[in-house]
Amino acid sequence: MLVFAIWPLGLLLKYFKEDVKLDFYLLHESFGFLVLWLMLLRVGVRLIQGRPEREADWTGTVSGIVHFLLYVALIVMPVSGFLATNAHGFPLQWFGLVPVWSPIGRAPQIAPVFSVIHAVMAWFILALVSLHIAGALFHRIIRRDGVFQRML
Repeated sequence: MLVFAIWPLGLLLKYFKEDVKLDFYLLHESFGFLVLWLMLLRVGVRLIQGRPEREADWTGTVSGIVHFLLYVALIVMPVSGFLATNAHGFPLQWFGLVPVWSPIGRAPQIAPVFSVIHAVMAWFILALVSLHIAGALFHRIIRRDGVFQRML
């Protein structure tokens, strides 16, 4: 759910007035950093519990690929955003309260690289979420095999 709030906020940041833009950047960055930690926690749980059983046909293969790519993208996205803002010279103050150490500091020569990675990941995540929704609907409407209910 956080991604559904952060994604459009990030897309719209350039349209905010200067007097409130930094406040919305802080929210975008802070929630993005939270997504990173939640994803790392999720990966840890997944490693301990294992993955749910998948279908034995092509849908299970596609599901595995999409899930793997979602995990990777949902980690790369906040990391690239965090590094981009740091490289642009704006260290993160998590929710305005906790200063977060910057591993790279101000580095304007590489900041655009991290910004491009961050932007590409945003659209990649949107595509993966769309595939995930399409897969869920496929199982609900066409197959009617109970996978949709298991996903909920």
